Amino acid sequence: MIVESAKEAIEIEAKEIAALIDRVDSGFEGAVRAILACKGKTIVSGMGKSGLIGQKIAATLASTGTSAFFMHPAEAYHGDLGMVAPSDVALIVSNSGETDEALKIVPFLQDQQNVIVAFTGAPQSTLARAANFHVDCSVAKEACPLSLAPTSSTTAALVMGDALAIALMKARGFEIEHFARFHPGGSLGRKLLATVEREMIPLEKLPIVSPATNALDTLRAMSLGRLGAAIVSDSDGGGLLGVITDGDLRRVIEDKRESFFTLRAEEMMTKNPKTIGLKTRLIEAEELMDKWRVHQLIALDDCGKIAGLLPYRANVKKP
Repeated sequence: MIVESAKEAIEIEAKEIAALIDRVDSGFEGAVRAILACKGKTIVSGMGKSGLIGQKIAATLASTGTSAFFMHPAEAYHGDLGMVAPSDVALIVSNSGETDEALKIVPFLQDQQNVIVAFTGAPQSTLARAANFHVDCSVAKEACPLSLAPTSSTTAALVMGDALAIALMKARGFEIEHFARFHPGGSLGRKLLATVEREMIPLEKLPIVSPATNALDTLRAMSLGRLGAAIVSDSDGGGLLGVITDGDLRRVIEDKRESFFTLRAEEMMTKNPKTIGLKTRLIEAEELMDKWRVHQLIALDDCGKIAGLLPYRANVKKP
């Protein structure tokens, strides 16, 4: 019974969401064009559960290139309308289109000549008729078996809000670099904005060995470095000759066995290892590591000298 109830709710909402496709009309297009032409901000408002949906819509707009914030309609009616400038677009969410708190701020918005966009499930409602552009979020059936709790209707408004944000993104030419600027604190922002130079382990902390370093000393250098690799460099300490990874060591030990400890670094190294420039973005570096199936990249400066090492997905603690 529990599983069946859950599946039924999902099926109802899925059906109602699919029906929204036919409701993306001139009202939706007009709303997008109005927000694109807006010189101010998009102020989203709604009461109760519609307000919660409005908060999510405002957050999505703000993170995808449309300057937006949420304004509680009751607080607006008691002074917060001072936050609204004539150049702003007001987006009001109300399933019935008759929410008292939402309707109370409409005369102010009309008097100030703000463009009003209404998200409602009732095209003939007071709010829909007062708006400059109406976006039809109506549903035929709530998932709630009593048809009382907003379920399908709130999901429909949420999906229309996402559709609005995506349409605006594409119209503005919003790219991955822009998205990263609004998300600098998360792992995504770090990968999109950070460069190899900022995330790499610098030269002075790397296990560097010469071509003549014996196998035992090479092992010691790798153990101390804790990076699963040692870099083989020429005598001046700046030229890259090769790299010795844990995998290289295993293969050499298996192949040479008793004679392993007679080997030198140059006999164990992989020549011409994969390298990367200092200014390369971290996300590009990680894509290259996936493509090349390597666990580190040697970072080179503009003169082709070793500058550092970037571990796979920067997941190795810097020593």
